[in-house]
Parts: sequence; C-alpha cells; structure tokens
Amino acid sequence: MAAQPVAFIAAAPPAPAGGDKGGSRPKLEHAYLELRQPPADGGTTTPGPRMGQIDFQFNPKELTLAKTAKWERKTAKGAKKAGPAEFKGAGPSKLTVEMFFDASAKHDDAVVKAVESLLACCVPTDQTHQRQQGVPPWVIFHWGGLTGFVGYVSQVQAKYTLFTPGGLPIRATCQVTLEEISGPVPGQNPTSGALAARRVHRVVTGDTLALLAWREYGDPAAWREIARANGIDDPMRLLPGTELLLPAAEELGGPTRGR
Repeated sequence: MAAQPVAFIAAAPPAPAGGDKGGSRPKLEHAYLELRQPPADGGTTTPGPRMGQIDFQFNPKELTLAKTAKWERKTAKGAKKAGPAEFKGAGPSKLTVEMFFDASAKHDDAVVKAVESLLACCVPTDQTHQRQQGVPPWVIFHWGGLTGFVGYVSQVQAKYTLFTPGGLPIRATCQVTLEEISGPVPGQNPTSGALAARRVHRVVTGDTLALLAWREYGDPAAWREIARANGIDDPMRLLPGTELLLPAAEELGGPTRGR
C-alpha cells in the first residue's frame, strides 16, 4: 500500500472561510493511535486515563472497515429445503490499518521501537498487572477529525523489509487490526459507529464541560456525554493541557443543534 511521506510535505495554512479561493492546501493532519488504560472497574464503555500515543510516520492511504452479522439456520433431517435463518446478533466492528516505518536515512533503532510499541498493545499493562487483572491497553484511532471506535488491538503483523549491514531492521510494514470493545452507545446508528467525526480538544484555563458542550453541540446539558467519553468523575476539575475526546453529534443520546 502506497503512503505519503509526512516529512516531505509542507503543511499549508487552512483555507479561508467561504472556500478555497486562494488555492491554499488544507493543513496536514497526522494519524495516531491513542492508548488508554482499561477501566479499573472492569467496564466496557468508558476508557481509563490516557497512556500516550503511537504516531503514524506516514499517513495511511486506505482504511479497511469490517462488520459481521451472526445468523443461524436449522435444517430438519431429511428436509428438501433449508430452514429459516434466525438472527443471533451483530459482530464487532473491525478497523484494519497499515503502518509503514522507515529509518533508512538515520540507520537507528526507530523502526524496532515503533514495532515493539505496537506489539505491546497486545500485552497487559503494568497497572492492570498490579490489580491482578492483566488487560492490554484500549486503543482509539485518530486522524484529523476522524476518530475510530474505542477498541483493542487484536492482531499485529510486522514485516521487516530492509536491514543495515549489521542486521538492524530499518524498514517495516505493519498490519494492525483494531476490534471494538463494546457496541454502539445509546442513540447511535450502529451502521455509522465504526468511524465518527470526533475531535480532540486541549483544555485551557476557563474551560468547563458545559461550555465545551455548548460550543460543540449547542446544548450545555451534553456535558455528561463528554464526561462519560473521557472517564471524568469530577466535572468541576479540568486541568489545563488535558486532552478531551469530543464525541460526534450522532453519538449523543439526544438531538443537538450542531456547532
């Protein structure tokens, strides 16, 4: 899969309001995987604190989304026709992305470290080990305004394709599959839940959840949705610099008036 090298593309300023009259290019957004601690209570809806992120060195050219439906068909012995199909439930959404890493210019161990960080997403975190739970981190895919469901890394396939004379891998292609942990939130269309136009907001002095909800959705009462999406127990304590995930409007339980 071809990819655009970030290092060789100059990010142009955002287009002026009312259209791209000056021919300027939109700002380049970098894709990344956000890592979250699994919730301490063992739930499957609200992720725990942020652990960090794994950056894409090159933005993906393609995203593969998959969802399955489980049906069961019972056929009576000796029957000439198949019996009626019975729906048993929807399978989880899956997102597959390709991550390409290259260190051929520096010949350092950056590629090895990037692959190790991906493989670590399949290993329980130290914090859950201490609680004797043993759960890998939760992962959220981000790319500009596009955000994937909260899920876990179900598979990582790394293929090293270039080495130094000393045998150090300096180029790799990784196939990463994310699988959603829980189904769509209440009020969300299950067919559009795999990728949503969520945003990430960095808290500044004076921000409140109600104010953010008013700016984002036109409804200050939607602050509860922001708190739920970020595992916030005390909405009155927002630390400047904290990054908050703002759910897409279609994910909210009730109607909003838009931004």
